[in-house]
Amino acid sequence: MGAGHSHTGHGGIDPTPGALAARRKANLILAAVLVPLTLMTVVAMVLLWPSGSKDGLKLSSPYAAAPGVSFDTGTIQRVVVGPCMDPAAQADGQPAPGAGQGSQCTFAYTDPDKGGNPVKVVINPDIAKSHGVKAGDGIRYLNLSQTQGAAAQGTPSYVFVDFVRTLPIILLAVLYAVVVIAVARWRGLRALIGLLGAYAVLVSFMLPGLVEGKPPLLLALVGSTVIMIGVLYFAHGFTARTSTALLGTMFGLGITAVLAAWATDAANLAGVGSHDAATLANVSDHISISGIILCGLIISGLGVLNDVTITQSSAVWELWELAPGTSRRKLFASAMRIGRDHIASTVYTIAFAYAGAALPVLIIVMLYERPLGDALTSAELSEEVIRTLVGSVGLVLAIPVTTLIAVLVVKATGLRGAALPAGDGGSGWVPDTEATDHASDGGGSGAASESRRGRRAELRR
Repeated sequence: MGAGHSHTGHGGIDPTPGALAARRKANLILAAVLVPLTLMTVVAMVLLWPSGSKDGLKLSSPYAAAPGVSFDTGTIQRVVVGPCMDPAAQADGQPAPGAGQGSQCTFAYTDPDKGGNPVKVVINPDIAKSHGVKAGDGIRYLNLSQTQGAAAQGTPSYVFVDFVRTLPIILLAVLYAVVVIAVARWRGLRALIGLLGAYAVLVSFMLPGLVEGKPPLLLALVGSTVIMIGVLYFAHGFTARTSTALLGTMFGLGITAVLAAWATDAANLAGVGSHDAATLANVSDHISISGIILCGLIISGLGVLNDVTITQSSAVWELWELAPGTSRRKLFASAMRIGRDHIASTVYTIAFAYAGAALPVLIIVMLYERPLGDALTSAELSEEVIRTLVGSVGLVLAIPVTTLIAVLVVKATGLRGAALPAGDGGSGWVPDTEATDHASDGGGSGAASESRRGRRAELRR
């Protein structure tokens, strides 16, 4: 080999000093942008951290049992339909609450999980009519048998509360984890752990902050940024492509936050007509329903935004690896063709996800035969419509920005190649691909291949 050539044995290529310097420079630029943003986010999170105090909250939990009342669980053995008149009160002629004279009720003879004789649980008419109960169902019921005078007042001693869904949810969660880990392997496991961390931020920081009346816009931006920094780096590693996706995600978050703040005020989203909103308004004077809606508009787009930015960033890297000599303009155009397909499918994803969540409301609107315009701008549907539009605008604009950053970074950090031997026709580009490495050494040794793969992985950072 002549002087100045950077070849290694078996045709491998070492990165040139210029390529390494360019990579370091690009990484320093990314760090110069992301490190201050991360520090500012952490400081803001510390300043906004909720105290956790529940003083002043007017809590009246429907799950709190009165003295002598307990919530029990059991398994239904058989279901019968009979007179709603409680046998213990027939002598006084007092029917069970909500039952007319001679009406029929559904009862479930249930074996208590804590042991003892089967108990006769009265099933709510709504459940009996819409869903029904059957032998083998696990249920949660209210035990009033120890309350003073319950039988004398004709009150049922055991009243259905809810189904026990622990087992099916656990089975689905295990199946989900197994599928993710089997397909994505260690990266899938890291993503699942990152998801738990995201929920920890949501539960310990954002939700208590909203209850205490912290600024909802700032709370949502800080919490969402912390979540994205954590899940992206934890799942995908500290690489240039991850940092690129994070920058695109932050841009999309900023756009979403601005639009959400404007839309919440301009469309007067105040949760009017929502039972949950009315409940929260009565819990504390510090809770702002419009602030909660604003925060929800921002949080709801996190998953899809993360999806499009990391996918777009990876697409740029993969396209470049296939053709390292591609110009910035062509690389951007090729990646944006992928991005446009992603935009189309993601818009459908968001719209149908929200439509599915609002399906009961949509059915009611259809049955009332309201004009489409009135229905979409009504209190019942306007929040879902605005959530769809705000989230879609943020993610659509994040795609070209992420693509542009990724193209600039990958061209700055990529392997430029080394000068070819004179017998090979002079200097030029040497593609840094698996196929080229394999062809250059006729299959090569395993150690050499591993060395080249290691160098490529290092350059991708």
